[in-house]
Amino acid sequence: MANGQLLTTAVEDEAQAPTTAETVLELDGVAKRFGSEDIIGDLSLAVREGEILTLLGPSGCGKTTTLRLIAGLEKPNAGQVRLQDETVAGDGRFVPPEERGVGVVFQDFALFPHLTAHENVAFGLQEWADAERDARVDELLELVGLTDHGEDYPDELSGGQQQRIALARSLAPEPEMLLLDEPFSNLDVDLRVEMREEVRRIIKETGVTAISVTHDQEEALSISDRVAVMNDGDIEQIDTPQQVFQQPESRFVAGFLGHASFLPGEVHGDHVETALGRVLRDDVHGLAHQYDGSIVDLLVRPDDVTAYPAAEAEADGRVVYRRYLGPTVLYRVELDGGETIECMHNHSDRIDLDERVGVRVTADHELAWFPADHRTEPDADQVPSGAD
Repeated sequence: MANGQLLTTAVEDEAQAPTTAETVLELDGVAKRFGSEDIIGDLSLAVREGEILTLLGPSGCGKTTTLRLIAGLEKPNAGQVRLQDETVAGDGRFVPPEERGVGVVFQDFALFPHLTAHENVAFGLQEWADAERDARVDELLELVGLTDHGEDYPDELSGGQQQRIALARSLAPEPEMLLLDEPFSNLDVDLRVEMREEVRRIIKETGVTAISVTHDQEEALSISDRVAVMNDGDIEQIDTPQQVFQQPESRFVAGFLGHASFLPGEVHGDHVETALGRVLRDDVHGLAHQYDGSIVDLLVRPDDVTAYPAAEAEADGRVVYRRYLGPTVLYRVELDGGETIECMHNHSDRIDLDERVGVRVTADHELAWFPADHRTEPDADQVPSGAD
């Protein structure tokens, strides 16, 4: 899938992001160790009412541990966890999971095999009056589109149906917050896309605040109002899906969110001179004048550049890799100067391996950039947004 396609849902839904300033969850200086290993170092985070926030990062970055700290399944070694301005962990206080008003959808759904779908959804409503409990379950079965499956057992349901029952069960007690741990990882690829849209719809209709955990970039970008990219127990960047993808604040974020190539260039007045020609300064995000004469690296995604067969005199490099992806083809071009650039083309385009090509920057948005490693940094207060 082309990188631009990853942002389709996020861009369309950007206007739907919550505007309320009310904070539902705060993590303040939270740390967690297992034995002598620091999993979470000094993590602070605020989640707003009604938003879907996704913790995104590679395996071992601490995202699932963070979710378990919020749920009360782990105790922090330092810092505070606050829900609705109440401290639920820290300062000598620890509120158990069942008293936090937090619902959890586990990776394997964890439905009770001996209970029907109706009984699974009703499981957390034992203290409700019978009529109220049945009405609430019927309401949720209708919400998740499974009104006709209330008497089915889990093994009679498809994977997507099981997930919707697990979601309904977590929503039944009307939690303040919903936590989803890798919610789509057990589904096949086509069903994942369908269920991402369905789960987002259900969460938005109920108005519950939700935190999801995943290592799948496309999932995070498509379902979330904001994405927190985690690395080594800390948050590298937290922002809207469009912002973290198009204007990453670190090379790690740039590289983790899809394919990333770094094109060196020298800043000269109104442009950056690169091996692929001039890129106008106005097309580079936040490139301050303090960087005149400096070498910077422009972030280019595969759909920011175009390759085309070229005569030797006009060629910039040669194709060293080609991967067919169905609707698109990913090409890797080794430039004559030694840099490598990836390009995404329509499947109908055909460029042969080892073919000499010209490459042009064709991005229709401002490019992010990073200081080159060998350059002297300006004063910290002069480093613009977009630099690491």
